[in-house]
Amino acid sequence: IRIGFTHSIMQTILPKILKAISKELPGLKTILKEMNNHDQYWALQQNELDIGFATNPLVPATLKSKIFHIDNFAVLLPLDHDIDQDTYQNFSVFSEENFIFPSKTDGPNYVRIIESICLDAGFNPKVIHETDSASTSFRLVESGIGISLEPISSLKDHSFPIKSIELKNIEQKAKLTMMWEENIEQEYPTLFQLLKEWNVDQA
Repeated sequence: IRIGFTHSIMQTILPKILKAISKELPGLKTILKEMNNHDQYWALQQNELDIGFATNPLVPATLKSKIFHIDNFAVLLPLDHDIDQDTYQNFSVFSEENFIFPSKTDGPNYVRIIESICLDAGFNPKVIHETDSASTSFRLVESGIGISLEPISSLKDHSFPIKSIELKNIEQKAKLTMMWEENIEQEYPTLFQLLKEWNVDQA
């Protein structure tokens, strides 16, 4: 089974899902491909991918979907930044910052959502770098080039010398979502029964 995923998916739900699949369907081989949202849409519709796991995807009408987990966003800052968890009050304090965002072409709905965090705080983000790699974004933040927004789960087990502030009190959330073509269910009925019944709290 060919599975596409984004970084935050691998940091949270995907290892547990793969463990459940291995336990219930030990003979099933999985091929894992890290891909952005846009590439997953295309690959699923071209039958080059069987299942996609993406964050805040704009799911095409031809695909089915299930939200597995809802996550808070976090703002990522260099260690020497003036603001930290104790002094942070609201997101408007970052209005003069340079931002590092993903590219709109690779995940337009995801970018629209993180842009709206800035807009709700009363400013348009000044985006100076675009990257679809979370680790690249971490490195740029570490070097003081700009600040970034990521699902809090993207930070799990990271070793980069940066700091983060979890944005618990905003409307925007990171929705970790599975996508698939309906006809693939007929080829793997046991797998899809397992996935549809699976929830994020399972071991």
